[in-house]
Amino acid sequence: MGTPLTEEQKKHGMVLEFLEVRELLEETEEKLGLKVLAGEGWLDRKIKGRQIHRPGLALVNYFEHFDSSRIQILGNTECAYLEHLSSEDRSSTLSRLMAKEIPCIILTTGNSAVPEMIDEANLSRIPILGTDLSTTDLTHLLSSYLDDRFAPYISAHGSLVDVYGTGILFTGRSGIGKSEIALDLVERGHRLVADDVVHVVKKAEGILIGSSPEMIRHLIEIRGVGLVDVRRMFGIRAIRMQKRVEVEIRLQDWDDSMDWERIGLDHETTTVLGVDIPLIRLPIFPGKNISMVAEVIALNVHLNVYGFNAAQELNQRMLEQIDKKRIRQYLIKDFE
Repeated sequence: MGTPLTEEQKKHGMVLEFLEVRELLEETEEKLGLKVLAGEGWLDRKIKGRQIHRPGLALVNYFEHFDSSRIQILGNTECAYLEHLSSEDRSSTLSRLMAKEIPCIILTTGNSAVPEMIDEANLSRIPILGTDLSTTDLTHLLSSYLDDRFAPYISAHGSLVDVYGTGILFTGRSGIGKSEIALDLVERGHRLVADDVVHVVKKAEGILIGSSPEMIRHLIEIRGVGLVDVRRMFGIRAIRMQKRVEVEIRLQDWDDSMDWERIGLDHETTTVLGVDIPLIRLPIFPGKNISMVAEVIALNVHLNVYGFNAAQELNQRMLEQIDKKRIRQYLIKDFE
């Protein structure tokens, strides 16, 4: 605790191993409106991946490349097909499907479970869920939920603050002053996302989202003072539930022997869950206004987005000046 994450931890992180059907029901109650149609006693079945599946070909006994770990979605087409089968064929078809040890079946568009489906579900111990959402809407919302739940994540020791719209992650050894800087930034009008423990999730390719564990949300620990409730003390304007992590500022004790970056031409990066983000090593010593420096870093990120880079502009000016001097010297020495 208190030391930066190893590169191996940052690259791979952790991934949720499984999700119980019961958790799916509880966490998506308002969004998906799922209800149990059969198999209520088997809600502990495990969902082991983010992918979902519509078992069209599986209903006609074609199971090549069938992935039994996926949630099975039955829409109007599948339900209509089952209704046209005889009771015996329907039981046989559903029995083959449920023998694959699938986690659950979801019926969309308000379709009801036929008696044979309920019987086979109870025999196979597979829950049947239903929703009034259309197949398209359910697929979109459920995929989004599963992507979030099975996304790679890490827990980083640091403070995450939204500074001028830039998500800055402060890291460094324990006691170096991360929480004090976060509190000072809040007092200057910026917004706290997380302190001490930052939960970082890879939401999409190249997108890292940081948030706080619910237990310590909106709290900052100041050594010698104790816990500070930022939301109650500074108001709703001082907090955010989550923010994209865009820059890591690694606070380090001043070291005379270290070659600190002075110009900014060499950009160092760090890898978090396979995503490269800028890394700034910031030396700490008494009297240095780190909060003001953090504000400058945040504004500089915005300038870089729009193509402005102070170090590169200075370098270009120097090169132009050298060219002008070279031409002037050539003309002075030209006696022809």
